[in-house]
Amino acid sequence: MNITQVAGGRNDFQLVRHMTLRGGQIEIGRQVTEEALRLGWTPPLSDPTVNRARRTWFERHWPQHHARMDGAAAALGLDPDQDEVALDTLAYVPAGSGCSALWCPPSAATDGHGRVGRNYDFFTMTTGEIMGGTPGPGELPMASRPYVITTVPEEGLASTVITMSELDGCMDGINEAGLAVMLLIADFETAAPPEEAGPQVGLASVQLPRFLVDTCENVEQAKQALLGAKHYDYGMPLHYLVADAHGGAFVWERGKDGTEHIIEVGDGPLCVTNHLLHRNPDPMNLPEDSEVSFGTFGRLRTLYERSKGATMSPRDLRESLREVAVGKDPAMPWRTVWSTVFDTHDRTLSTRFYLGDGADELRYTEELVFTARPGTPA
Repeated sequence: MNITQVAGGRNDFQLVRHMTLRGGQIEIGRQVTEEALRLGWTPPLSDPTVNRARRTWFERHWPQHHARMDGAAAALGLDPDQDEVALDTLAYVPAGSGCSALWCPPSAATDGHGRVGRNYDFFTMTTGEIMGGTPGPGELPMASRPYVITTVPEEGLASTVITMSELDGCMDGINEAGLAVMLLIADFETAAPPEEAGPQVGLASVQLPRFLVDTCENVEQAKQALLGAKHYDYGMPLHYLVADAHGGAFVWERGKDGTEHIIEVGDGPLCVTNHLLHRNPDPMNLPEDSEVSFGTFGRLRTLYERSKGATMSPRDLRESLREVAVGKDPAMPWRTVWSTVFDTHDRTLSTRFYLGDGADELRYTEELVFTARPGTPA
């Protein structure tokens, strides 16, 4: 395991670390668990019956994660077959976000590269403040210590992901096959605080992107994997934009009745923010935003109007992201804490991280480029 500090510092809002993991999946699981323990993680208690079923499900459907759980057991000095505690969900802050994303297919790009741009918008407060209290002693803002994690297994797909909340999950990710995945809140107006139900059988919200970059090479494989998987959201419904190196893309989301929806737009741009697309399919016929909708409809209209019928350069895509980013407003407790452009052709993600509010505008890092292809320079 190699960990380097790649952006920010202790006097900035964010301090970003890049962790590179190599070896077999068991060894990778041990390494990532050791870092989680350093951050203060402890394995949560779990219902033994549920935990046994969770391990069985992972073994059958996500063997990479199952092997990493064995590595977690080794790091903890536990029997991997014990049923009393969950050996994953390596959380060090809660999850959830309000974000914007735009897929530009190869046919609509000036250089023929498919790209996804996304803003990750999140609170600049601590967990205690978000819950209506005061910060604990030494408590840092929830989004202040993100990780970029590059995983190079001995067998299987290498990948690079960004996470702010769980070292065995992610918010953004791309693998060496060019499959890119990102999560967004699916229905901001009805989002509720996460439930305290504990880990369930199947995929948690932030495990789902990692599951796809571990197991799938293109959008058709990803559709089948999602339709065949169990998943749960802790009361915070999310949806996901998935794109590949061949020009395919879709948004996956669930309705309130549990129905699963795959939204595609053919060979054209695909925009997604924080409302359910299957309930609002026409970008030009969206409701007006309310006080609690976080501008989701307006942001999507802006992205759609900037991209429809256009041939977009990499600069055009980045300018579109800036157009819908959260600006400097002392009254607003959130910012665009990172902004990422995925190049599915080059298998890279390029990210700017938020450092704080400057005198006139927000401060960001220079764009950092990470590759998902081992041995290939970014």
